[in-house]
Amino acid sequence: MQAERGFSVDYTHRLRFTRQAEACVRELVGEARCLAFVDQGLLSAHPELARMELPGLVEVLPVPGGESVKNDMRLFEEACRAIDRAAICRHSYVLVWGGGAVLDAVGFAAASTHRGVRLIRLPSTTLAQADSGVGVKCGLNAFGKKNLLGAFYVPHAVVCDETLLATLSDEHWRSGFSEVVKVALLRDASLFEEVERRADEVRERELEAALPLIRRSAELHLSQIVAGGDPFELGSGRPLDFGHWIAHRLEVLSDFSLTHGHAVSVGMAVDLAYGARLGVTPPALAARATSVLERLGLPLWHPRLAHPGLLQGLEDFRQHLGGKLCLPLIEELGRETTVDEVDRELLTECLAVPA
Repeated sequence: MQAERGFSVDYTHRLRFTRQAEACVRELVGEARCLAFVDQGLLSAHPELARMELPGLVEVLPVPGGESVKNDMRLFEEACRAIDRAAICRHSYVLVWGGGAVLDAVGFAAASTHRGVRLIRLPSTTLAQADSGVGVKCGLNAFGKKNLLGAFYVPHAVVCDETLLATLSDEHWRSGFSEVVKVALLRDASLFEEVERRADEVRERELEAALPLIRRSAELHLSQIVAGGDPFELGSGRPLDFGHWIAHRLEVLSDFSLTHGHAVSVGMAVDLAYGARLGVTPPALAARATSVLERLGLPLWHPRLAHPGLLQGLEDFRQHLGGKLCLPLIEELGRETTVDEVDRELLTECLAVPA
């Protein structure tokens, strides 16, 4: 017997920006049983998170933050154990507050336990609110590679509490705006022009300037997921990963001392220079974009670009895409093109000196 029958599954992606996260979560979960995980650093800055009043809340568990939590299985295993201990089922909820790494690790546990329990993400950094926390991916780093283990798992909701951004360090505040610049270059010329106009205010943490940019970035990332035609990345293209082949490799080579946002900034600076040298990216646009990154307080170069193992990032990226290299480059403001071959000699020249 042979049989082939197609089927589809409907998903709803709920995204909320708020300054009253507890009320928003209460509306989403009702009286259902739930278990909360909160990044320890965030909990220290916002101790009120330990006193949440949700009818079905079993426990609030502090967890370590930072990229190190994705580099071994401990947090993942502890989160799975806690979900089981709290009797969280598929009609219950896991709530997770934190930066992208915590959301990834706990999210992978939620996706794996009982083959998936309902997950609500509450991203607490500019990067997570503008990009990674909005996505449908979770996972861990393994065998020297970024995000090698993981799953596509659509969260029940993503709730971005803007008040949490006030306690970020300057480094982590600025870090997230690399992803705003990235999606603007790829998808929205008017957003790029607004970032360019207000870059100095953003660097100085003026919320009136910054928050609309974060929201628009999140909206564009959400649109790519729900309307881009390939939410689970079954094809070879990953158009919103401009600058990321270098970024992921740099994070590994720096032992994850370089933040993801800073690594993306460096990766974009190199790919802008490469695109300009290749004749794909207008040189004036490459100069504008790198100037904006610099004004935001983001790096354009890193010593690890000289590491002999850096170009392994191209092979890692190719494997991650599904076997075919599909490298996004900026063709004009708001539009990308892709290349499937790389001039390594030319690329090496772009790595040799700061952009």
